[in-house]
Amino acid sequence: MMQREFGKTGLRVGVLGLGAGQVGAEALSETEAERLLHRALDLGLTLIDTARGYGLSEERIGRHLARRRDEFVLSSKGGYGAEGTEDWSPQSISRGVERALRLLKTERIDIFHLHSCPLDTLQREDLLGALGEVRAAGLIGVAAYSGENEALFWAVQSGHFGSVETSVSVADQRSLHHALPLAAKKGLGVIAKRPIANAAWQFRERPAGQYAEVYWERLQALRLDPGGLGWPEFALRFSAFAPGVSSAIVGTASLQNLEWNAQVVEAGPLPQALLAHVEAAWQAHGQAWGGEV
Repeated sequence: MMQREFGKTGLRVGVLGLGAGQVGAEALSETEAERLLHRALDLGLTLIDTARGYGLSEERIGRHLARRRDEFVLSSKGGYGAEGTEDWSPQSISRGVERALRLLKTERIDIFHLHSCPLDTLQREDLLGALGEVRAAGLIGVAAYSGENEALFWAVQSGHFGSVETSVSVADQRSLHHALPLAAKKGLGVIAKRPIANAAWQFRERPAGQYAEVYWERLQALRLDPGGLGWPEFALRFSAFAPGVSSAIVGTASLQNLEWNAQVVEAGPLPQALLAHVEAAWQAHGQAWGGEV
């Protein structure tokens, strides 16, 4: 699978990464989780992205991939949920990283994100100091931020972070047009999440109250034509090869979907005519839309 330099970190990652949220679901059996994780590496995915809030994900990654740790870049997130500490306190950073290292059965997390905290929290000097301390101690390789909008833009320009994670899709291009050009200039790595826009195109009617509702509304306004491609391929190739994106992570519990995703990105970027079509639609309808948190 095609590899890319990850900003100025010295890391190399595949165009496609595995979002390991569904790996942590209790509905997924231990055997299924093991097969999925190993198959991801066998297919050439070299980035696995997890988080404190993803159920059993960190534990399962550690249990099943500890012996293959040198084959992938490990990304996680935190700032909350560390036992015996207040969320978004300096102790939640230090103890959270220590807990994650134990579960992941590793000595170092390559990329560690503050996970979707608001701007006023992100700017706190005590949190930034705690993040710097775990990095100085070698417990994490790259300090990062995962989020959207004003907080994301501040993270990119602040000088405190070497990487960011943000939504990039045909239905969510705020970061692509605003934060990512600056991230590229500063040499930051960028992980694109939700690249298939929550598969919002699959709903004939508004999925009221569901996660895909906002993206469904946007797709109705954009009136995109995938140009003879299926919607999943159209969306994934758009995000994976968007300017400034280091790796696009797709979450799945299905081996079949995982293999299909890996095959799709081998086709490379969308044709220029399709990219121009998406850009024209966004310029006409999407300028006022924020990134979805």
